[in-house]
Amino acid sequence: MTKEPRELLAWVADVFETPIESIQPQTLRDEIATWDSLGVLTLIARMDEDFHILLTDEEIQQLRSVGDIIDVIRKHDMGTGS
Repeated sequence: MTKEPRELLAWVADVFETPIESIQPQTLRDEIATWDSLGVLTLIARMDEDFHILLTDEEIQQLRSVGDIIDVIRKHDMGTGS
C-alpha cells in the first residue's frame, strides 16, 4: 500500500486537523498545535485503523517531526509487503 509523499502529508494533516499547507516532512512536533497528548492518541488510533500499524512505545517516543511519522509508515509498509 505504498502511498505518495503528498498523500502521506495530507493524511498527517488530516490526523492533526491542520491545513496541509503548513505540513512538510521537516515540520516539527512543536510546530503543530494539535500534536499534543490527545493528538498522539489520535495518531496511534489512525495508524492502526488506516495502515494496521501498531506503534511501539519506542517508536512513539521517536516521533519528533512529520518526516518521522512518514518514515514509520514506510518502514512498516515495506516490512509487511502490503
